Amino acid sequence: MSVTVRIPGPLRKISNGADKVEVEGSDLGSLVAALEAQFPGMKERLVDENGELRYFVNLYLNNEDVRFLDGLKTPVSPGDEVSIVPAVAGG
Repeated sequence: MSVTVRIPGPLRKISNGADKVEVEGSDLGSLVAALEAQFPGMKERLVDENGELRYFVNLYLNNEDVRFLDGLKTPVSPGDEVSIVPAVAGG
């Protein structure tokens, strides 16, 4: 069984229009790698050159912000749901 990843509108051109995809991995970092393997260009939009989650991208694992968990090292289990949420700013 895999993990469901919800893809936001701005990244759907990379995911061929898919709003959610199924990937496998043991932690969030391996899910990002699996997304990159399936959809080249996805990783650079999620992770910076230091391998850290980009400041303007939020990842939620089962509705919990991963920045308050263990970041990209946060373990995942089959059936979990990850949401990619771009930060919104403006006034």
